[in-house]
Amino acid sequence: MANRIRRVTSQREFEQVIDDFVTTGYKIESRGENNALLKKYKKKNHGLVALLTIWWTCGIGNLIYAFIPAKVDDEVLVKLELPTNG
Repeated sequence: MANRIRRVTSQREFEQVIDDFVTTGYKIESRGENNALLKKYKKKNHGLVALLTIWWTCGIGNLIYAFIPAKVDDEVLVKLELPTNG
């Protein structure tokens, strides 16, 4: 479930909001006709891991660290809600 929900009322605004989030570092996890789930991941510090483990593991520690999935820092659901006549 998304931490935040961003509601928009037009297709143009929907596309613009998604572009804005992608520009600031979010990645599109899933996208449908009326919604998009975007996530921002925490950055990994391979340099620090390499510095601390290269002497003992010959770089294998850093290689293993590369395959560990990054943790989600933030999550946003962009939802298109078209106005209904009635």
